[in-house]
Amino acid sequence: MARLPRLLSLAALVVPLYGCAGAPAVPLFGAYFPLWLLSALVGIAGALIAWRIFVTTGWAETIRWQLLVNTAIGLMIAEIVWLIGTGHFP
Repeated sequence: MARLPRLLSLAALVVPLYGCAGAPAVPLFGAYFPLWLLSALVGIAGALIAWRIFVTTGWAETIRWQLLVNTAIGLMIAEIVWLIGTGHFP
């Protein structure tokens, strides 16, 4: 009877890990990277490129809340990469 609470607590810790088994991975340079990590890195790069475009064109002075705008651009790019990687984007 003392083993039952221990087994239930172990099961409660292990069951959420089941969702990690089917995470899509992308082979890059001989290693498998999770798709969410690749999407995040591409989104960050996209936000930095957007920021540089805003600065070089002079739009940085006219656009308010640049942090919010560039973050939204990065999130949109990351989401598009995620959708393309999982096959949900035409």
